[in-house]
Amino acid sequence: MIRSAASPGGVASTLRTPPPSGYDLASRRPGQALREKIRADCPSLIQRSLEWALRRPENASWRTGLRGERIVSRELARLRRHGWRALHSIPLSPTWDIDHLLIGPGGVFSINTKHHRGKTVWVGDHVARINHGEGRPYPRSSRREAAVVKNVLDRGCRFAVEVKPVLVFVKPAKLTVQPSLQDVRAIENRELSALSPLTGVLSPEQVDAVYAVARDQRSWTGAV
Repeated sequence: MIRSAASPGGVASTLRTPPPSGYDLASRRPGQALREKIRADCPSLIQRSLEWALRRPENASWRTGLRGERIVSRELARLRRHGWRALHSIPLSPTWDIDHLLIGPGGVFSINTKHHRGKTVWVGDHVARINHGEGRPYPRSSRREAAVVKNVLDRGCRFAVEVKPVLVFVKPAKLTVQPSLQDVRAIENRELSALSPLTGVLSPEQVDAVYAVARDQRSWTGAV
């Protein structure tokens, strides 16, 4: 069932009943895409234990990423009492997902989680450097993800939805962000609480509409 409701600003928003369970992304757990990769690579408990003992680099990277997404999800859960809602591991393709999507009175944030515990992190306009290493395209990737999310939500909600990209670094030793980086928010996981008091971007009705579209996996068909 779909019905239209007028927002306080006069914009018609699209409200939906929850999607069928097989399409409801609200049931996805943090890091589910990474968890599925680990299970596919090591389907049995014995294999997973052996891979853990051998510390194969790719598998270790997936596990590190999974821990990071779990930590960030716990931070996001604390924002619920302030009217925010979160979705996790939104699949865009077999190899690409949105780590977290935060929706609330302060707007919509596409969150890209990076777990570099105990390392120094520098973030510029286009790349990030971990322990002064080779540049990684984290800011560019975050912009691209936010653009994909905006296209999906604009189409499904039938009103313009601003989506802000956020890079969250989990427990770095030090985070340095270039002042010129204005369109991507780069923060530590503990700084997510600063989003909770943000208001004035989406009405409660619009929050409901955006969340309804975002949680339906069918909304993301053909997104990339």
